[in-house]
Amino acid sequence: MSNELIIDSLQRRMKALHSLYDQALSTMTIEHVNHFEREGVLPIAFSLFHITNMIDSSFMLITGQMPVWNDEWNARVMPAIADHGKHKTVDEMIGQRIGNYEAFQEYLQIVFNRVHEWLAQLQPEELTRVVIHAPISSTSCQHVQRARCWRSGNHRAGRRGVLDLPTRTSPHGRNRVCSRPCWPRGNDFLIRN
Repeated sequence: MSNELIIDSLQRRMKALHSLYDQALSTMTIEHVNHFEREGVLPIAFSLFHITNMIDSSFMLITGQMPVWNDEWNARVMPAIADHGKHKTVDEMIGQRIGNYEAFQEYLQIVFNRVHEWLAQLQPEELTRVVIHAPISSTSCQHVQRARCWRSGNHRAGRRGVLDLPTRTSPHGRNRVCSRPCWPRGNDFLIRN
């Protein structure tokens, strides 16, 4: 697939995702979003805040621009837990609620619109640019690996072209190289300089 087709596909997918969120937000009230179903079930507030904040945070990895989310947005949106929850358990995030639904919707629109604007000006040669140079943390390594594989349209091509794949000890005690198209764990994947 050519880089132009990849960019076109990214633009269409992002617009589709954004429209789904717009539809969901327009059909729910704050009571729906913050509704507590039962123990072990995260409220809709978690999912809404999580994906929006993760897109906002991840945008920095590909553009170098600081996230929109800051102390001022935190004070406006008033999430019960000021964390996207990526590294938290269900028990830790079950209390997530959005305090100001209108402010949250404004935050979501800014985050999604910023991605749309970036995709609209994206040049094909940018798809092969290394955006973060080694050494990086294992968490950042995972984000970069996913982004590069997604952009390449092929998990294996993304690995071969960008990342070294060292041997790791498996949970079963055998040393192996992960050859299946799976997401990285820890420092499995190292970005070349």
